[in-house]
Amino acid sequence: MDELIREFLIESHAGLDQMEKCLTELEESPGDVELLANIFRSVHTIKGTTGFLGYARLESLSHAGENLLGLLRDGKLVVNAEIISALLDLLDSLRAVLRSIETAGDEGRGSDEVIVARLLALASAIGSVGEESRADAKDRSVLRLEPAQTSSASDAQNAAQSWNAADSTLRVDIGLLNRMMNLVGELVLTRNQILQANSTDTEFTPLARRLDMVTADLREAVMKARMQPVSHVFSKFPRLVRDLAQQLDKRVRLRMEGQETELDKSLLEAIKDPLTHSVRNAIDHGIEAAEVRAACGKDREGLLVLSARQQGSHVIVEVTDDGGGIRVERIRDKAIERRLITAQKAAQLSERELLQLIFLPGFSTAEKVTNVSGRGVGMDVVRTNVERIGGKVELDSKPGRGTTLRLSIPLTLAIIPALIVRSRSQDFALPQTALVELVYLTVEESALQIELLEGAPLYRLRGKLLPLVFLNRLLEQSSGDEALAGCYIAVLNADGRRYGLIVDGLADPEEIVVKPLSAALKRIGLFSGATVMGNGELALILDPGAIAGRAGISLSVDEGEEPSPGDTVAMTESEFLLVETGATQAALPLNSVLRIERIPRSRIEWLGGLPLLRFGSVLLPLEDRSHLLHHSGQVGPGQFDPSQVDNEITVIVCRDGERHVGITASHVVDVASGAPLLEAGTQSIAPEVTLLKERVTGVVNLSRIPALPEPVEVSA
Repeated sequence: MDELIREFLIESHAGLDQMEKCLTELEESPGDVELLANIFRSVHTIKGTTGFLGYARLESLSHAGENLLGLLRDGKLVVNAEIISALLDLLDSLRAVLRSIETAGDEGRGSDEVIVARLLALASAIGSVGEESRADAKDRSVLRLEPAQTSSASDAQNAAQSWNAADSTLRVDIGLLNRMMNLVGELVLTRNQILQANSTDTEFTPLARRLDMVTADLREAVMKARMQPVSHVFSKFPRLVRDLAQQLDKRVRLRMEGQETELDKSLLEAIKDPLTHSVRNAIDHGIEAAEVRAACGKDREGLLVLSARQQGSHVIVEVTDDGGGIRVERIRDKAIERRLITAQKAAQLSERELLQLIFLPGFSTAEKVTNVSGRGVGMDVVRTNVERIGGKVELDSKPGRGTTLRLSIPLTLAIIPALIVRSRSQDFALPQTALVELVYLTVEESALQIELLEGAPLYRLRGKLLPLVFLNRLLEQSSGDEALAGCYIAVLNADGRRYGLIVDGLADPEEIVVKPLSAALKRIGLFSGATVMGNGELALILDPGAIAGRAGISLSVDEGEEPSPGDTVAMTESEFLLVETGATQAALPLNSVLRIERIPRSRIEWLGGLPLLRFGSVLLPLEDRSHLLHHSGQVGPGQFDPSQVDNEITVIVCRDGERHVGITASHVVDVASGAPLLEAGTQSIAPEVTLLKERVTGVVNLSRIPALPEPVEVSA
């Protein structure tokens, strides 16, 4: 069944159930205005939708009922038993047609003349019951719509087996769903603590795994219950576009894509206003008048596209028009004219940075204030509202070709994946959605490779300078005078601003439950929330965008860079994750690397002499290239010396075709580019050897990692 029709049937059945309840109560309280309003609303809703869907019978029935109910609501008719009976017959008739749509796909072949004539007769008898006798009224009260189709036996069978769409759905108060989500969050915290607990009880481990699986399934189910398609929001815009285009004397065609994409209900409500502002701006400022478009060789009718798609843990919603685009010179001049920025500062900005001035409070390019725009309120509201729910806004525009406003919205705000980082022995949560990659620098590398440009620290990452932010200095945990030590650089992308956050160390990635901040912590401006980690300790959640703003990181301009003609060799190179495995280095194809884990040795399990690691709901075969699993702290396969049980190892989780595998490493060195080397004396390429950082490095062949001895399922 088409999703739109299904939604209509669900809403209609729910409305008729409410109508039936109100009709029975109305007979006892004929003067209750609220009951009449509810009944009228149910019929009016059906009538308003049937015309759009093309259901003529439903429209005729609901129109006749709406006329009668309108007179009752306005006090021109008095409620009596005959009117209640007629409305109940109307109710049954509407239900019969709805059932026919569900079972047969159409409205059926029944006749509605009797019930429609009866409703019209009651509506025309202002102030009276009518001239007919009570017996005639009683006879009319039992009239029903004729069956839709097939024999009497099949009719009885269809009636017994019939269902309606409302029976397959359950309306749940959003407050209850919120409470369920909070409880799931507490369960996730408990699960994390149990999984990190060190226990030698042989019965404890399978129970902990079972709890992990059940928690994950429950969390997914509750989150899915809160999801709704974006069509609930998109459906409001055809009318808005039509009315606004007529008001501005423009011709605009609306196209909507990806309406089946789902988003958390609370977030769906939060993006209504930002989308409305964006659509209004696109029609008012973006799409030109028909005459102007024709003079430019364009179609006289402008195109506005509303699209949605899921990308990882975010939903991307775009508002795209094929209008005149945005001239950055005009943006710059208007910002200076409205004293939102100085001319000296504007001269230092790139074109991409000038575009972002649109989001300043009070900015507008409108020449005069109208009902549509010109008050300087709009795009700043868009950015503020989207960032409030953890999203971000991007703007792309090409003069003469059009503009795209892109909203990136998290699927949910309650539980997010995060990397736990350490700064001066204090843990912080870093949302993984902003994390691009990790780079480890030894003490020597930190001293040699971190450069200073006018006092600002920089790191050359694959030939490009990356601005650095020291977390301990930003949080005033250190003065910055001490010598550099070994550190990790978390390369982040926050609203188009790319930079490296230097932290002292890393812990396990975790799914964290986001908790709101107190007013005092909010004023600091560097944190987006707080969480309780698996070890029971509190941790603040870092806000990558706020950190970039505090550190003065400018927008990156990496997009659109074309390789020079002399870069033919670089075009054949591949990127590798360079790791230390004992005394040697090894390279892993970067496009195969899924994540980097720091885990205690106690989590390693053994099967047939093969080391295994539980990753989600599957077991990964491990290749112990670093010989870390035969450390003196390990007595034998699956047995650990309690004094060494907390020792951690680094495991790189990779994708090998359809399976996942793990590689142990002493530590991660860097990400580097390299090309396969030619074998001496031949023209063939040695695919397992490459040159990285002037060193010949072996490339790990993931397909050679042994598979599990037999299929293994993780169960209780």
